[in-house]
Amino acid sequence: MATGADVRDILELAGGDNDAGPISKKDIINSDKKKAKKATETLTFKRPEGMHREVYALLYSDKNRDAPPLLPSDTTQGYRTVKAKLGCKKVRPWKWMPFTNPARKDGAIFHHWRRAVEEGKDYPFGRFNKTVQVPVYSEQEYQMYLHDDGWTKAETDHLFDLCKRFDLRFIVIHDRYDHQQYRKRSVEDLKERYYNICGKLTKVRAVTGTEPKIYIFDAGHERRRKEQLERLFNRTPEQVAEEEYLIQELRKIETRKKEREKKAQDLQKLITAADSTTEMRRAERKATKKKLPQKRETEKPAVPETAGIKFPDFKSAGVSLRSQRMKLPSSVGQKKIKAIEQILTEQGVDLNPMPTEEIVQMFNELRSDLVLVYELKQAHSNCEYEQQMLRHRYEALMKSGGGPDSQAWPGPDDIKTEAKEQIIDVVGAPLTPNSRKRRESASSSSSIKKMKKP
Repeated sequence: MATGADVRDILELAGGDNDAGPISKKDIINSDKKKAKKATETLTFKRPEGMHREVYALLYSDKNRDAPPLLPSDTTQGYRTVKAKLGCKKVRPWKWMPFTNPARKDGAIFHHWRRAVEEGKDYPFGRFNKTVQVPVYSEQEYQMYLHDDGWTKAETDHLFDLCKRFDLRFIVIHDRYDHQQYRKRSVEDLKERYYNICGKLTKVRAVTGTEPKIYIFDAGHERRRKEQLERLFNRTPEQVAEEEYLIQELRKIETRKKEREKKAQDLQKLITAADSTTEMRRAERKATKKKLPQKRETEKPAVPETAGIKFPDFKSAGVSLRSQRMKLPSSVGQKKIKAIEQILTEQGVDLNPMPTEEIVQMFNELRSDLVLVYELKQAHSNCEYEQQMLRHRYEALMKSGGGPDSQAWPGPDDIKTEAKEQIIDVVGAPLTPNSRKRRESASSSSSIKKMKKP
């Protein structure tokens, strides 16, 4: 007869001192909870101080208590060992069999493991044995087309034999060439002789009416190329430093040339803009004298975009104030705005006049002309400064070189006849910010004084 201890042993219940007592209903119902509680009561290890969390996770983890693997595995099943997937088919038999390599001509026999089904087949890697097709010529062809005074037939045969043995590896051919029996030849000489013969044979053996492709080897170019490489390799550190210095100077010259061309283009734009504005004003005056019917709204000044100020057109639908048309665009710099305000204040012109239709148009034209005059005077002062710098440099060069005193600096008439690209030169010393500011202030003050004069 089974006792309470036997029942507890079967149900895996924890028993105490009173194992022989009767089994209650709670013991049987709550057996699963006791098992879970027993599992959670297992010992947990605390991470030692100074050990990183990742290192400790490799040693012990609550989720994975198995030891980390010693060898890498490509499985996606965690740390479980992969079972061998054995099918029901029979294993294909392998056999130790002999084989010969078609690339070898000595008839050597080797052995290797191979599937029994592939017995008797050719060596699979024999297809990678690629050889160069070297042309063969006869005695008659050599005497008729290939004869050369600098080469004998025996030396030519020796060259083609080496080309066939070493697959046109001319460095190896030059190393194995018999320089004692024949003349000493360079790699370029060997290449030139070989490709000349190939070209002549291709041309002779071609079908009539067709133009074959002939490879022409330039031996002179190859020799010069190797000489240049040798000179480049044998340069001294002083020569390398000098070359780098010359490259930097060349880049500086190119940048100066681009700046000079850009300045010339800007000056030309300013001159054309000034001419166009004067012509436009003359045409307007003539039109007003003749009293021709014109609509002010449709009139648009024919001034280029780079001349003066380009005010935005308010053509969008909706209500807008006319005073917005007098607002300067964001493309105008702060220096130009301050110069305009200074000139208007000194001339007694209101900075914010009554925005009628006529006043808005005239006020915008006035400010545009002021900006154009400001840019022209600034370009003129730059030209004068650069001309003065070139004059000083010329005089210094004449003094240092000890040239004749009769060679003087060209006069203003000669300078006017020169091209504008030559006048605007930035090869001289660059302007400092202080000198530029002084010159700009001087030009603006001189323009104000001229405008004050009646």
